[in-house]
Amino acid sequence: MADTGRVIRPAATADLGRIQEIETAAGGLFRALGMDPVADDPPPTIEELNAFLRRGTAWVATGPAGEPIAYILMKVRGRWAHIEQVTVHPRHAHQGIGADLINHAEEWARRLGLGGLSLTTFRDVPWNGPYYERLGFRYVPDSEWPAELRGVVEGEASRGLASWPRVVMTRKVNGGHSV
Repeated sequence: MADTGRVIRPAATADLGRIQEIETAAGGLFRALGMDPVADDPPPTIEELNAFLRRGTAWVATGPAGEPIAYILMKVRGRWAHIEQVTVHPRHAHQGIGADLINHAEEWARRLGLGGLSLTTFRDVPWNGPYYERLGFRYVPDSEWPAELRGVVEGEASRGLASWPRVVMTRKVNGGHSV
C-alpha cells in the first residue's frame, strides 16, 4: 500500500465503532439492487468484533489520517483461512483496498500453513462473486463444499441470506488445495 498513506494494521478496540459504521455504509449499497433486507442487516456487534480482536484475526486499512476506511475479519475453518467479512467504506471503493486486505489475509494464512482462502458471497452482486473471481477465487460446486463451509452457508440461510444465490469461493494459498 505504498504512496497512498494507507496502512493495514491489526484492529484495535478503538476501531470497533468505526468498523460498524463502515459495514452500515457499505450495506446501504445493496438497496440499489432491491436487496433491502441485506442493507438493513445490522453490523457485527461490539461483542462479536471483540472476539475477532481476541483471536488476532481482525485488520483495518487506514486512510492518511489513520482512520479505518476498510476492514477484514478472518476465522480458521478446517484447513481454510475463511474471510468472514471484508468491507470497504463506499467513499474509498475502487482503490484496491479490499484486494490489499485479502492479500494481507493470504500472507497470514500462509504463515499458519493453511491451504487456501475461502469465503461465501452473493453470486450475482458485482462487488461480490464477480469481484472475487477477478481476484483469483474460483466458484466451488455445491457438491464439493467441505462440511465446515457448508455449515457457514446454512447459518447464513438461517439469517435470511438465501433469498439471493449464495456461493462458496476459494483461492489457493501456499500451493495448497482449492477444496
